[in-house]
Amino acid sequence: MKSQPAKFLILAALILLLMTTIGICSPAKISVADSNSNPVQIEPLPCVGSLDNLKALLKEAQEYNTYYLQDTVSAQAEGLLNRVQTKSDASAQDSADYSGTNLQVAGVDEADIVKTDGKYIYQVDHTGINIIEAYPAENMKKIAAIAFDQPNFNPSEIYVDKTRLIVLGSAHHTGQKLQPAGIKPSIYPPYPTRETTGVMVYDISNKTKITKLRTLELEGQYVSSRKIGHNLYLVANRHIDYYILENANADATPAYRDTAAGSDFKSVDYSSIHYFPGHITPSYMLVAGIRLNDSSRPADIQTFLGASENIYASENNLYVAASSFNANPIPLQKSPTYRDSSSTRIYRFALSQGAIKYNGQGDVPGTIINQFSMDENQESLRIATTSGDMWQNERYTSQSNVYVLDRNMQINGRLEGIAPGEKIYSTRFMGSRLYMVTFRNVDPLFVIDLKNAAAPRILGKLKIPGYSNYLHPYDENHIIGFGKDTVEGKGWNDQSQAYYQGMKVAIFDVTDVTHPVEMDQEIIGDRGTDSELLNNHKALLFSREKNLLAFPVTVAKLSDPKQDITAYGNFAFQGAYIYKIDLTGGLQLRGTITHLTQDDYARAGDYWYNDDSNIERILYINNNLYTISKNMIKAYDLSNLQEINTVALP
Repeated sequence: MKSQPAKFLILAALILLLMTTIGICSPAKISVADSNSNPVQIEPLPCVGSLDNLKALLKEAQEYNTYYLQDTVSAQAEGLLNRVQTKSDASAQDSADYSGTNLQVAGVDEADIVKTDGKYIYQVDHTGINIIEAYPAENMKKIAAIAFDQPNFNPSEIYVDKTRLIVLGSAHHTGQKLQPAGIKPSIYPPYPTRETTGVMVYDISNKTKITKLRTLELEGQYVSSRKIGHNLYLVANRHIDYYILENANADATPAYRDTAAGSDFKSVDYSSIHYFPGHITPSYMLVAGIRLNDSSRPADIQTFLGASENIYASENNLYVAASSFNANPIPLQKSPTYRDSSSTRIYRFALSQGAIKYNGQGDVPGTIINQFSMDENQESLRIATTSGDMWQNERYTSQSNVYVLDRNMQINGRLEGIAPGEKIYSTRFMGSRLYMVTFRNVDPLFVIDLKNAAAPRILGKLKIPGYSNYLHPYDENHIIGFGKDTVEGKGWNDQSQAYYQGMKVAIFDVTDVTHPVEMDQEIIGDRGTDSELLNNHKALLFSREKNLLAFPVTVAKLSDPKQDITAYGNFAFQGAYIYKIDLTGGLQLRGTITHLTQDDYARAGDYWYNDDSNIERILYINNNLYTISKNMIKAYDLSNLQEINTVALP
């Protein structure tokens, strides 16, 4: 007869074996307290556990993806357009001294290619970071440049955190993909190089002696990041190549390198990789948290079998959204036709002092356009989606929807069937309201009431020509829209179709929520005019206190105003448009600024020239306005737009 301790040991071994076999990492539910300290029970996620289990999970995903590719290409063409990510928007951070990056959520910083701390301007260059002493403008000069010790590192965005500069970018480690012993090198397909998302943290307290404090690299492509106080959170995706899994000894795990824990790359163990049942994709999602003011503290790195497309963050939670596309055959059809039943899954992670903790997920029908489709309010997540196919005119036509998820990530309120036959172009949550623009031929601006989370309702709408890609709050009763003007004409099969024209800026008065009005508008250029602002909110400079609105724009002009509405204009200008904005005078163009020379314009007949001179960002420090391109910074007197100084950037 076995002793009691021996029985317990055998039982423990059997349980461990069972957990390994089925890939369960945590047997207990996760208890997360809400803002009222009420426990929220979260179902634990299973873990991959082993290479064999990974192969089984991916086989299921591969079968689905094959079906998807074969049968739903045409049905999803429009849906894919809805997934274009504009890296986001936000309400401006006005300061008495200097402008900050245009943010979606106050207190949640977003990375950008240019930052200022009120004295220095930090700019991402092709291969490094330029540091310019910008104030006072009369003495503006470049004082330092950061070159990277990794020659293959390409910077993309930065943060400035008092004495810290945080650089995000990508690197390619050619020939450094670890290959398990005993595997013969293959000719085709080749073993890929390691592509990583990198974070480098520098001490910039002494501009003449900048030192690197730490490096973090995650295998995969950068998705997005947020900085909250002294804590940085980022998300990366690493695709899994199916052919690697054909080898019995394949190393299919992602790797990372954190100098706070060592100099070498480390592979994530299968037992530490979780997956989301019912949502398997051939990629890894890595979510990392870094304590910026403690370079010795290792990063918190969480790995999941899944993918991410858009992120939204409040001060306490990170939401990661990913689309799921399904195609269901429509019965009684002569030709193969499929109904789009796409959905969006949202994963929620609690954030605290650089630590990350999964605490729930939810699903909503339809897909989102960008980060502005999501908003946290108290214990709820509000989200706006488009479902269906915009080009179908019957049962499965597109529609827009608004959902409210409770603290358990379950749908608590819904408003569906908005604007049939159209899709969402922009959204902006402001307190208890949602402003939403849908479009097909005209631009309906909807005002939606969210005071009662369980029963969202439409308060009013305004239909006007054109559409807005980005909505920015002016105050609680006025909102600014940035998009394109449109003209209606005949399209395919003589059907009515809208043709976009020049860039449109409009001020909407929503004081009377039942009858919103367009109180002013500005049309810039003709068809072909474009601005980064329409795809990236960070390109906007806005200060209500200074009555200031500015953004970069590329202007196209028609040689003959009587040309057909489908005709594109010729290149005419690239630079900054500077407006005075208030509720009395509306939009008043104060002037334009360009970094292009006459020679640049002469060579730009076919839109080709050295775009290093394109103005990318505009900011202010006290009463100075700065325009930044890759090869120069210009300073102006904000009161009269007279040039003060220019610094060339090699």
